[in-house]
Amino acid sequence: MPHSLPLKDQYFIGIISDTHGLMRAEALAALAGAELIIHAGDIGKPEVLGALVSIAPVIAVRGNNDRAEWAREIAETEIIAIGRLRLYLLHILQELALDPAASGFDVVVSGHSHRPSIERRGDVLYLNPGSAGPRRFKLPVTVARLEVRGHTCEARIVELVG
Repeated sequence: MPHSLPLKDQYFIGIISDTHGLMRAEALAALAGAELIIHAGDIGKPEVLGALVSIAPVIAVRGNNDRAEWAREIAETEIIAIGRLRLYLLHILQELALDPAASGFDVVVSGHSHRPSIERRGDVLYLNPGSAGPRRFKLPVTVARLEVRGHTCEARIVELVG
């Protein structure tokens, strides 16, 4: 059963991934004002979700490193409906087991790679917010903002630390 948000003119959805137990103050500041927060896996500690829920409701998927007892109730995939806009969430994009366009999805949100990306393939937007946790190699520390207006959306990557 998908999570549904009531239809309204505009939404700001904050998207974060790969925190690996680190909840940065910069990430919380970048997500402030969000009406929903999506965590695309590798949460690391339940306290991360607690910090995020202090800003807005959170929908999270379990990452490959979320193996502790607290994470067992978190699903590996989630579906969110915002009016006619449908989002599919998972941690590892390579494990996507459906054709998003044929299945009626407008946005696919994933994490895992720690590489932020926004890519449109046909009518489907693929969004990876990158990693907001400990820096990995020379990759940026980032989150994403998804602005939903009616039945369209636009994504933007926000770099947190230089």
